[in-house]
Amino acid sequence: MAKRIAIVGAGMGGLCAAIKAREAGHEVLLYEHADSVGGTWRANRYPGVACDVPAILYQFSFAPNPHWSHHYARGPEIHAYTRSLVDRFGLADCLHLNEGVASAAWNGAAWEIVTEKGARETVDAIVPALGQLSRPQLPDIAGVRDFAGTMFHAADWPEGLDLAGKRVGVVGSAASAVQLIPEVAKQAAHLTVFQRTPNWVIPRNDHAVTDETKALMATNIDMAMRLGAASRAMIFDNADAFFWQAFQFTPEGRAAFTRAALDHLEAQVPDAGLRAKLTPDYPIGCKRILICDDFYPALMRDNVHLETAAIERVEAAGVRTAAGLADLDVLIFATGFETTEWNWSMDVTGEGGVSLREAWRDGPEAYLGIMVAGFPNMFMLYGPNTNLGHNSISFMIERQVDYMLAALAEVEAEGGRAAAVTPAGQRAFNQRIAALLERTVWSDPNCRSWYKAANGRVYQNWAGSCGDYAAATACVDREAVAIT
Repeated sequence: MAKRIAIVGAGMGGLCAAIKAREAGHEVLLYEHADSVGGTWRANRYPGVACDVPAILYQFSFAPNPHWSHHYARGPEIHAYTRSLVDRFGLADCLHLNEGVASAAWNGAAWEIVTEKGARETVDAIVPALGQLSRPQLPDIAGVRDFAGTMFHAADWPEGLDLAGKRVGVVGSAASAVQLIPEVAKQAAHLTVFQRTPNWVIPRNDHAVTDETKALMATNIDMAMRLGAASRAMIFDNADAFFWQAFQFTPEGRAAFTRAALDHLEAQVPDAGLRAKLTPDYPIGCKRILICDDFYPALMRDNVHLETAAIERVEAAGVRTAAGLADLDVLIFATGFETTEWNWSMDVTGEGGVSLREAWRDGPEAYLGIMVAGFPNMFMLYGPNTNLGHNSISFMIERQVDYMLAALAEVEAEGGRAAAVTPAGQRAFNQRIAALLERTVWSDPNCRSWYKAANGRVYQNWAGSCGDYAAATACVDREAVAIT
């Protein structure tokens, strides 16, 4: 019997779930708080925004795109790709834009949801597809509200912003920052980059896809899919190997990546003093490894200054550090996202009236990053311990959606009502994950990053390769998952 499924969020995960659930014969309600699909690729509009995963991996296996302009896709292209999925798979009739879900509660037999517009629906299953990188984080800096100029987070880039002739400050030097800084430097009269911690950067070696190649792929989609599958498999295997080389305690692999990063820095930054400021003092892989070719050259422009003195406070005229006051017209925070608190935009209440916030009060835990004990027929996408530092999250999402559909198929086959992970099953899984994570660089006591919560636990990252995850989700383990 077909199930009625509410999917919350129409980013990459929500779109994949909607497409595949419909193909399996289920009724889908797809809710999105914003006015367009795309998730992070809709929200992030800063100049230079791009994906640091090769485009051929950062797409769905069932929906190849022959039109990527570069080996690494630009943000607007990915947003266009997500919009094209709506048309390609006929999702318009189930898509509710400008209408998120305010609450979802399990009534013992089904989920009762209330949307932000007050609509009420009863569904068999819910799929929270709210992402991990969707809640912009501003640093706690004294006086930040006193700034008299234009101030915003990079994820809230103002439409039509003109930086010509402006004195601009960027707080941060990580993944978003290294993309936007080269572009801002081309426009601003002067740019000050406030760096708290340097990051390991390796070469990107990006290249444009020729018009001839795009035309060839578009002309013969079957051939494009065969060639794409072969190329995708090779790039996938290389990316998966990156895990044990850079993130596990593999001295040879990590030494090789450290040398590659240092060689990249030396090749692009001839000034020894600047190189010293840009050289991390923590093991590679601890924080997200950045893949970029134009960040270092941007810092050597005459109109760019790298400030490594700690920020003391923000004043009306700019940012004050121990080195003095940097006068600014525009202040941009490229300071990432809230990742460890898991404050979802909707309230979820499971069995016995227990809220998800209460269940996660000591930290977010899930089974396979998909199911949570006490919350039947709730299947998360991109949940706890499914983030990656080495491969494509679109692959993980496809495996999670496959798992959800397999679990619902077992419910139907057994004439049950819901699938639910048992507390023991969830506990055993998380014990295994914690043990595996102890073998990674993230458990290093000298490692501090957004991957790690204040209690030292790593709730974000998967503890192995994508191949390992595919094996873990290949079937529904009935010793861990009960059908009621």
